[in-house]
Amino acid sequence: MTQHIPLTRRLAALLLTATVLGAAGSGAARAETIRVAVGTQDTTINCATGGLLIRELKLLEKFLPRDGRYKDATYDIQWRNFTSGAPLTNEMVAGKLDLGAMADFPGSLNGYAFAKAGRRSLFISVLSGSLHGSGNGVVVPKESPVQSFAELKGKTISVPFASTAHGLLLRAVKAQGWEPGRDVTIITQAPEVAGAALLANKIEAHADFVPFAELFPWRGFARKIYDGAQADAPTFHGALADADYAEKYPEIVTAYLRAAIEADRLIAAEPEKYSELIERVTGIEAEVAYLFHGPLGLQTRDVTWKPAYRQAVKTSFETLKLLKKADSDIDLDRFVDDRFIRGAAAQAGLDYETRLRDEAPLPLAAQDSATGKPITDPSRVAQLWIRGEDKVRPYVSPEAAFAALAELEGQGREARAVYAQDRGNGIKLFATQAWYVRDAQGHLSAFLLKGDAQAHAAAKGGDVLDFAAARSGHARLSAR
Repeated sequence: MTQHIPLTRRLAALLLTATVLGAAGSGAARAETIRVAVGTQDTTINCATGGLLIRELKLLEKFLPRDGRYKDATYDIQWRNFTSGAPLTNEMVAGKLDLGAMADFPGSLNGYAFAKAGRRSLFISVLSGSLHGSGNGVVVPKESPVQSFAELKGKTISVPFASTAHGLLLRAVKAQGWEPGRDVTIITQAPEVAGAALLANKIEAHADFVPFAELFPWRGFARKIYDGAQADAPTFHGALADADYAEKYPEIVTAYLRAAIEADRLIAAEPEKYSELIERVTGIEAEVAYLFHGPLGLQTRDVTWKPAYRQAVKTSFETLKLLKKADSDIDLDRFVDDRFIRGAAAQAGLDYETRLRDEAPLPLAAQDSATGKPITDPSRVAQLWIRGEDKVRPYVSPEAAFAALAELEGQGREARAVYAQDRGNGIKLFATQAWYVRDAQGHLSAFLLKGDAQAHAAAKGGDVLDFAAARSGHARLSAR
């Protein structure tokens, strides 16, 4: 028997169904899938807090917004790794990446590339840097007689073109009063090619960015003869964003920087642990990563837009014009945009203005491993990373560290790495590759360059020694 439903009830049911389906359709429209595509430079280890560590520790997932307009959002997180900034920029301009990490010079190129395409990018944060320029450097084959940059006149120097090391090299050449092509030949060469060329003595010198001016000497086939600190020109690595993306999703850009701040906090607290993680991911030895990321490291991780870093961008603009890579001006104050990092710092409970004014390197708050007394003078600090230990041992001086090393070796122990600080400019050194001056009291001062050690000895008195000679005297002392 057919049941007859009154017309009014059928209309009401149809109306209810339409309302439910309409609401469901509206909800589906709000459940947006948002791409977060980040370009990293894993082997450029000073970008680690803007890429590798965030990815490996899943920090972005931790801080992405989940409320308000993002309540029903689904995130499509994509990571792309590059060996330099130029191809990363190409992908950003092509709309395939939303965020990226690179140094000041390629970052400035990023701004020009976007402008040429009729669009804008934003330099949103610093990740790490050196107010004096340390991080970029020039190396020569290990057996080369060259001891200083001035001795490279008439020679061929390779460098990754359009990199921050390229900018450094051009400034160093200009400081010598040289003209590229007349006094020195500059050719392009990627670090992975340069390493093999140095090993085979097929290149006279090579300029490169983090960490290759330290990595190649660590691996035993090159010597560092010039550090960016000698140019006294600020340099840094930082993060950039597609301006359209940043305006559309400001909370996501802030969340990315919040993750970078957390990565910075973690590696500052346990640099040895996260240097090991960097090695597992990149193959770059933890000892090299610690040289940068440990206390008193070659560069200091810093999220704030210090005036010197803004100036570094401006200097990059000027260098690009000199190279005829840019023919227009970019508004520096629009390009360098600190809104997002200020917001992320506030979320993290950081006092941005206080950190902005702090220009000190990452401090070493420790006691001497031999005496237990506080270390108060960073200029002669030395450190031992002993194999099998998960913490680096600090000492008040190279002679204290060398004496301790001799004692440990007598017990069958071995050093993974020995570090010292350059007495002149304060940069962290691999002690095995440094030069030393021993004064009349037996105190040692470390220097990157033999010429600097000789100048110090001439001014203050003392003997110039290599590592083997410097530590042999203290091996004998410890044995008495």
